[in-house]
Amino acid sequence: MPSRIHPQHPPQILPPRGGRSSRVFNDENLDVLSHVLDDWLRIPGTSIRFGLDAIIGLVPGIGDVLGGLASCILIVAAWFRGVPYVTLIRMSVNVGIEVLVGSVPFLGDAFDVAWKANRRNFKLLTRHMEHPKVHTWKDWAFLMTLGAALVAVFALPLIVLTWIVVRLLESHAGR
Repeated sequence: MPSRIHPQHPPQILPPRGGRSSRVFNDENLDVLSHVLDDWLRIPGTSIRFGLDAIIGLVPGIGDVLGGLASCILIVAAWFRGVPYVTLIRMSVNVGIEVLVGSVPFLGDAFDVAWKANRRNFKLLTRHMEHPKVHTWKDWAFLMTLGAALVAVFALPLIVLTWIVVRLLESHAGR
Protein backbone atom coordinates (compact mmCIF):
# COMPACT_ATOMS: atom_id res chain seq x y z
CA MET A 1 0.00 0.00 0.00
CA PRO A 2 1.57 3.33 -1.06
CA SER A 3 2.17 5.91 1.63
CA ARG A 4 0.19 9.09 1.44
CA ILE A 5 1.68 12.48 2.07
CA HIS A 6 -0.64 14.73 3.97
CA PRO A 7 -0.52 18.46 3.21
CA GLN A 8 -0.36 19.19 6.93
CA HIS A 9 2.74 17.00 7.31
CA PRO A 10 5.14 17.69 4.45
CA PRO A 11 7.97 15.19 3.98
CA GLN A 12 11.11 15.83 5.94
CA ILE A 13 14.10 16.60 3.78
CA LEU A 14 17.33 15.44 5.33
CA PRO A 15 20.62 17.09 4.40
CA PRO A 16 23.15 14.85 2.70
CA ARG A 17 25.37 12.91 5.03
CA GLY A 18 28.50 14.87 5.50
CA GLY A 19 31.79 13.18 5.81
CA ARG A 20 34.96 14.72 7.11
CA SER A 21 35.16 17.06 4.11
CA SER A 22 31.87 18.78 5.02
CA ARG A 23 33.27 19.74 8.43
CA VAL A 24 36.60 20.86 7.00
CA PHE A 25 34.95 22.87 4.21
CA ASN A 26 32.34 24.63 6.35
CA ASP A 27 31.87 28.39 6.06
CA GLU A 28 33.63 29.18 9.32
CA ASN A 29 36.81 27.25 8.43
CA LEU A 30 36.93 28.66 4.91
CA ASP A 31 36.39 32.20 6.20
CA VAL A 32 39.26 31.75 8.66
CA LEU A 33 41.49 30.32 5.90
CA SER A 34 40.80 33.23 3.54
CA HIS A 35 41.31 35.68 6.41
CA VAL A 36 44.67 34.14 7.42
CA LEU A 37 45.87 34.05 3.81
CA ASP A 38 44.79 37.59 2.84
CA ASP A 39 44.24 39.97 5.75
CA TRP A 40 45.37 38.41 9.01
CA LEU A 41 47.92 41.11 9.89
CA ARG A 42 47.80 44.89 9.77
CA ILE A 43 50.62 47.36 9.24
CA PRO A 44 50.50 49.47 12.43
CA GLY A 45 49.15 52.96 11.96
CA THR A 46 47.54 52.11 8.61
CA SER A 47 44.48 50.30 7.32
CA ILE A 48 46.66 48.06 5.11
CA ARG A 49 46.08 44.40 5.86
CA PHE A 50 47.97 41.38 4.52
CA GLY A 51 48.19 37.70 5.22
CA LEU A 52 50.40 34.67 4.95
CA ASP A 53 49.96 34.62 1.18
CA ALA A 54 51.84 37.91 0.86
CA ILE A 55 54.52 36.78 3.32
CA ILE A 56 55.04 33.43 1.58
CA GLY A 57 55.13 35.28 -1.75
CA LEU A 58 58.34 37.02 -0.66
CA VAL A 59 60.23 33.72 -1.09
CA PRO A 60 61.66 33.93 -4.62
CA GLY A 61 60.60 31.29 -7.09
CA ILE A 62 58.40 29.05 -5.00
CA GLY A 63 56.57 31.43 -2.64
CA ASP A 64 53.82 32.46 -5.03
CA VAL A 65 53.30 28.87 -6.17
CA LEU A 66 52.87 27.72 -2.56
CA GLY A 67 50.47 30.58 -1.90
CA GLY A 68 48.52 29.62 -5.02
CA LEU A 69 48.30 26.01 -3.87
CA ALA A 70 46.94 27.15 -0.50
CA SER A 71 44.40 29.30 -2.36
CA CYS A 72 43.21 26.23 -4.28
CA ILE A 73 41.71 24.86 -1.06
CA LEU A 74 38.83 27.33 -1.46
CA ILE A 75 38.29 26.24 -5.06
CA VAL A 76 38.24 22.56 -4.08
CA ALA A 77 35.79 23.34 -1.27
CA ALA A 78 33.57 25.21 -3.73
CA TRP A 79 33.64 22.25 -6.10
CA PHE A 80 32.69 19.85 -3.27
CA ARG A 81 29.79 22.15 -2.40
CA GLY A 82 28.45 22.11 -5.94
CA VAL A 83 29.34 25.61 -7.05
CA PRO A 84 28.65 26.01 -10.80
CA TYR A 85 31.54 25.90 -13.25
CA VAL A 86 31.23 29.58 -14.18
CA THR A 87 31.99 30.49 -10.55
CA LEU A 88 34.77 27.89 -10.28
CA ILE A 89 36.40 29.35 -13.38
CA ARG A 90 36.13 32.84 -11.95
CA MET A 91 37.70 31.66 -8.68
CA SER A 92 40.50 29.91 -10.58
CA VAL A 93 41.24 33.05 -12.58
CA ASN A 94 41.41 35.10 -9.36
CA VAL A 95 44.08 32.73 -8.04
CA GLY A 96 45.85 32.61 -11.42
CA ILE A 97 46.07 36.39 -11.59
CA GLU A 98 47.43 36.52 -8.05
CA VAL A 99 50.09 33.89 -8.78
CA LEU A 100 51.17 35.36 -12.13
CA VAL A 101 51.32 39.00 -11.09
CA GLY A 102 52.61 38.02 -7.64
CA SER A 103 55.65 36.39 -9.22
CA VAL A 104 56.95 39.79 -10.36
CA PRO A 105 59.52 40.91 -7.76
CA PHE A 106 58.37 43.71 -5.41
CA LEU A 107 55.46 44.88 -7.60
CA GLY A 108 53.88 41.43 -7.32
CA ASP A 109 54.16 41.44 -3.54
CA ALA A 110 52.32 44.76 -3.36
CA PHE A 111 49.73 43.35 -5.76
CA ASP A 112 49.20 40.33 -3.46
CA VAL A 113 48.39 42.67 -0.59
CA ALA A 114 45.84 44.57 -2.71
CA TRP A 115 44.24 41.77 -4.79
CA LYS A 116 43.17 39.41 -1.97
CA ALA A 117 42.06 36.53 -4.21
CA ASN A 118 41.07 34.36 -1.24
CA ARG A 119 38.66 36.94 0.19
CA ARG A 120 37.21 37.44 -3.31
CA ASN A 121 36.79 33.69 -3.72
CA PHE A 122 35.19 33.27 -0.31
CA LYS A 123 32.65 35.98 -1.24
CA LEU A 124 31.91 34.17 -4.51
CA LEU A 125 31.44 30.90 -2.63
CA THR A 126 29.11 32.36 0.00
CA ARG A 127 27.15 34.25 -2.65
CA HIS A 128 26.51 30.98 -4.43
CA MET A 129 25.51 29.25 -1.20
CA GLU A 130 23.00 32.04 -0.44
CA HIS A 131 21.68 32.24 -4.02
CA PRO A 132 22.35 28.93 -5.81
CA LYS A 133 22.52 28.99 -9.60
CA VAL A 134 22.29 32.77 -9.76
CA HIS A 135 24.94 34.41 -11.89
CA THR A 136 25.10 38.13 -12.21
CA TRP A 137 25.91 40.00 -15.39
CA LYS A 138 29.32 40.66 -13.82
CA ASP A 139 30.06 36.91 -13.84
CA TRP A 140 29.29 36.66 -17.54
CA ALA A 141 31.08 39.93 -18.37
CA PHE A 142 34.12 38.64 -16.50
CA LEU A 143 34.11 35.38 -18.47
CA MET A 144 33.61 37.18 -21.79
CA THR A 145 36.48 39.55 -21.01
CA LEU A 146 38.64 36.59 -20.00
CA GLY A 147 37.78 34.80 -23.24
CA ALA A 148 38.60 37.88 -25.29
CA ALA A 149 41.90 38.30 -23.45
CA LEU A 150 42.81 34.66 -24.10
CA VAL A 151 42.00 35.04 -27.79
CA ALA A 152 44.16 38.17 -27.91
CA VAL A 153 47.03 36.45 -26.10
CA PHE A 154 47.04 33.60 -28.59
CA ALA A 155 46.18 35.66 -31.68
CA LEU A 156 48.69 38.48 -31.18
CA PRO A 157 51.80 36.30 -31.64
CA LEU A 158 50.23 34.76 -34.76
CA ILE A 159 49.46 38.20 -36.18
CA VAL A 160 53.01 39.42 -35.46
CA LEU A 161 54.51 36.26 -36.94
CA THR A 162 52.36 36.60 -40.06
CA TRP A 163 53.38 40.24 -40.43
CA ILE A 164 57.09 39.29 -40.12
CA VAL A 165 56.76 36.49 -42.67
CA VAL A 166 54.94 38.76 -45.13
CA ARG A 167 57.62 41.47 -44.74
CA LEU A 168 60.40 38.93 -45.23
CA LEU A 169 58.72 37.51 -48.33
CA GLU A 170 58.16 41.02 -49.75
CA SER A 171 61.78 42.00 -49.13
CA HIS A 172 63.00 38.71 -50.60
CA ALA A 173 60.76 39.07 -53.69
CA GLY A 174 61.98 42.66 -54.23
CA ARG A 175 65.57 41.51 -54.75
